[in-house]
Amino acid sequence: MGGTRGVAYRRAAACWLVCLGAVGCAPANREGLVKEVLKADPAFAEVLERHGEAANRIAIYEQEFALKRKTVEETIAQMRKDLAAAAATVRGKVIEAKKRLAPDREKLGLGLSLAGEELRAKQAQRASLGRSIAQLRKSLNNKDAVLSPDERSRQATQAAELARDAARLDHELAALKEHARLLKLKLLLIRL
Repeated sequence: MGGTRGVAYRRAAACWLVCLGAVGCAPANREGLVKEVLKADPAFAEVLERHGEAANRIAIYEQEFALKRKTVEETIAQMRKDLAAAAATVRGKVIEAKKRLAPDREKLGLGLSLAGEELRAKQAQRASLGRSIAQLRKSLNNKDAVLSPDERSRQATQAAELARDAARLDHELAALKEHARLLKLKLLLIRL
């Protein structure tokens, strides 16, 4: 038993020395160390062979990984370039599409502006007409006013005409308001 332990001890010590010495040794010295260890323990050749195979497999795995990493990084870089180019293309197309819509927006905006001006003018006209109607009615209803029957008839006819004009203006104002509302909706829809 003591002899077996001594052999195992010597092998372990030899391996330890080989490892310590191999750290600072050049590859040329490694061959000499291997020969020396194998001379002392020929069975260690199996361990060295497994170690060599494992080291070769590890080196292959690392090379495969490095190649895969390089391929993936190149693919990512290319995809980023493609994405940037696509974004630039889309931005250009969006700008172009918006330019094609600009005349429609401008036309609707101008129409809305004109409708607003016309609406304000008609509202002012209707307000003036309303004041005139109120004055005529006040004059006709004034018991103290001395009006001839012809004058009273003329004012009544005039009040009736003004009332018809007011009704016509009310109708036009309603149509103008609806037109302006539709223009606003159209503008809203083409901005969405």
